[in-house]
Amino acid sequence: MATTGLALARPRLLARTISANDKLNIGIIGVANQGAFSLNNLLSQNIVALCDVDEKFLAAARQKVPQAKIYNDFRRLVEQNDIDAIVVATPDHTHAVASMAVLKSGRHLYCEKPLARTISEVRAVTEAARRARRVTQIGTQIHAGANYRRTVELIQSGAIGVVRDVHVWVNATYGGKERPQDSPPVPEHLHYDLWLGPVAPRPYHPDYLPFVWRHWWAFGGGALADFGCHYNDLPHWALGLRHPISAEVIDGPPVHPESAPPWLIVRYQYPAERAQPATTLTWYHGGKKPGADLLPVELAPKWKSGVLFIGSKGMVLADYGRNMLLPEKDFAGFVRPTPFIKDSIGHHNEWVAACKTGEQTTCNFDYSGPLSEVALLGNVAYRAGKKIEWDHAAMKAKNCPEADQFIQHQYRQGWSL
Repeated sequence: MATTGLALARPRLLARTISANDKLNIGIIGVANQGAFSLNNLLSQNIVALCDVDEKFLAAARQKVPQAKIYNDFRRLVEQNDIDAIVVATPDHTHAVASMAVLKSGRHLYCEKPLARTISEVRAVTEAARRARRVTQIGTQIHAGANYRRTVELIQSGAIGVVRDVHVWVNATYGGKERPQDSPPVPEHLHYDLWLGPVAPRPYHPDYLPFVWRHWWAFGGGALADFGCHYNDLPHWALGLRHPISAEVIDGPPVHPESAPPWLIVRYQYPAERAQPATTLTWYHGGKKPGADLLPVELAPKWKSGVLFIGSKGMVLADYGRNMLLPEKDFAGFVRPTPFIKDSIGHHNEWVAACKTGEQTTCNFDYSGPLSEVALLGNVAYRAGKKIEWDHAAMKAKNCPEADQFIQHQYRQGWSL
């Protein structure tokens, strides 16, 4: 395993022209959990390759597509010549190395959210996708739902006037853990060194995988990295938000060097841009949410997670599947706007169709790269212990050079982008 580069420095063109009636040849890297979700949503196509570091997960996935070739190392899968498009559904710490390998090989790419573990990785993948001119999509499948579209229409049609303040909260919690001290043996079915990938070696422990890797900075970014792309997607879409100019922790537990915070409140400031004025977005997780002055006490227990848009004429409260106008008495008899955002054919179907036509997906990396960076920037502010004055273009915390260690990725020898 001398390098992640292998022969991937040689960009390739797709070997065949794909028509709308053709089936894509798809490879999937990471076949459990979200990878299994993608596999199930792509069974209408030709699944020709599967990769996982866990032999049990791999065997279960192969039951659905016995014709697929199987791999433990994603770099071997990328070398398979008949693949048109690849899904990356690994833990966050291997998103970037796998995604870069896919883009360098000339394939279309679907990657789970967030786009990578660090801001520098996200930026590298976003820019590589732009250069490669491949079809990309991030795994924010809620974006394809009808409710997000109807909520965006409410905001953009001016139902609540001008919005300058948004509150976003999720009930999820991760972290608050101490690094395990014991070293149980690596299970025979697990290729643990391949699972670590670019991360510095550490003894195996079941507290790291599967799924529980989100607790740890080495592998993920807690609830903010997990759900930030889902819930912040709605205000980003509705208001056209892109790059904040600051991120500041309003409240949270003491910083832990190994583990993400089980709860957190972060405030982002966005500059005025086009028709949207300067905007404040406040994030909460771990059971924290806006106070009774914003979220009525009778509604708070019914909205474990949500997005609250505060406008000059009222408020819109939404989550994945519902939305409502507040105060309700002020909107009695309100006629909702005629839908003007076309319903989705399905998040994965959008990607498949775009791979065949060359059109853009709704959550391509030009959109979802900045969305991922916002989630990760909140974690940077928390770990640095200081309000971050953010220079997006330079990818620098202008007032906090010590934050750079949390912005830039660091890989063990033999791994690079």
